[in-house]
Amino acid sequence: MGMMLSQIARLITGLKPPAGDRMFSRAQGEAKRPAAASRRCAIGFAGLFGLLLAACSGTNAPLTGGPSFGGDQSSAPFGANPQPSGVAGGVKVGVILSLSASGNAGAAAQSMKNAADLALAEFHGANVQLIVKDDNGTALGAQIAAQQLLSEGAEIILGPLLSHAVAAAGQTTRNRGVPLIAFSTDSNVAARGVYLLSFLPETEVDRMVSYAASNGRKSFISVLPDSAYGAVVEGSFKQAVAARGGRVVALEHYPNDPNRIGEAVRKVAASARQADAVFLADAPEVTPQVIQQLNANGVSPRRIQFMGTWLWDEQKLFSDPNMNGAWFAAPDVSGFRDFAQRYRARYGQDPLRTSSLAYDAVSLVAALVKTQGPNRFSEEVLTNPSGFNGIDGVFRFKSDGTCERGLAVLEIRNGTARVINPAPKSFGQPVAAAL
Repeated sequence: MGMMLSQIARLITGLKPPAGDRMFSRAQGEAKRPAAASRRCAIGFAGLFGLLLAACSGTNAPLTGGPSFGGDQSSAPFGANPQPSGVAGGVKVGVILSLSASGNAGAAAQSMKNAADLALAEFHGANVQLIVKDDNGTALGAQIAAQQLLSEGAEIILGPLLSHAVAAAGQTTRNRGVPLIAFSTDSNVAARGVYLLSFLPETEVDRMVSYAASNGRKSFISVLPDSAYGAVVEGSFKQAVAARGGRVVALEHYPNDPNRIGEAVRKVAASARQADAVFLADAPEVTPQVIQQLNANGVSPRRIQFMGTWLWDEQKLFSDPNMNGAWFAAPDVSGFRDFAQRYRARYGQDPLRTSSLAYDAVSLVAALVKTQGPNRFSEEVLTNPSGFNGIDGVFRFKSDGTCERGLAVLEIRNGTARVINPAPKSFGQPVAAAL
């Protein structure tokens, strides 16, 4: 469906792609009162959670009579003010997307714009007016777009997608005390008041290690790409293993050269007898080469547990017999599947994977406007520890701006991937052992 996950990941982050992948990757970005008032807040959030869940299931009656947000703005001149959508006089919500950017970035922006329109149409009684700006895929464009939106009265801004654009727009919004919900997966651009509604590799790694540890895997070896993405994954991996009382027996890197993967693998394989799991994190074009090298050096999935990240959610890996029994962490696909069906009915094409982020962002904002009164976009509301429920499951913002998600664990077996540990339905739900 459209871009592969491994392409979309780097699209949002701007991280250098792992070895073997010259295109963008998955929806990422490159490679934190009184008792009575607290009870009122809790009651409000209970209603909000239900509203957002209903909005994301598409069960709200559609809005009628509002101007379309789904029209093509890709040819609009830079700095143009597209026709606002939603309720005239409603709460002004800015949206920054790279609509005129070329290639995958522009395609992702248009798909996300369509998804935002769909969210607004499906949320009954949304008192929201969306104002869209095109950042041209540049940091300067994002900064100017943010300035324009603030001058036009936006109370909150959604986007941009690319990490360098998020950094520029975020600096502008923070200076004015206006929150930004962006879509990059580069946690370096997150900050207080700059929230990332995205799929952070740190969350995937932590979920995978947590599940492995709960199923008796405490000693790990790892082979990772020598890239910005690999560096992020490595830091998260070491931290997650230490937090579960485990140990990293051996960890090596390989450069962006298929002929040199074997050097790193041989070093790690020498320590494999001391480990009970091997952690990998690369695109589906490269992972089979790494696993073949591991097999050639006596590290087989029949003897040791292979595990990875959402980058493995590709049919070409499911069909590889060497991947049988491997685990990886990913969002629950049921919500996106239902969303894709509604998107396809409206626009006659499949949504790109990043589009669910825009849908959830608009649904969240509409729910906050409906339930949270004048403090709707305050830090207390946005960082509510109970979180929110969206297309891709539960998520919550931390005070540092990063996003925590509830993810499932899947096992590759006989040409497909099945859920062996479901995504939690709420935060605080314990991680279960293997099914």
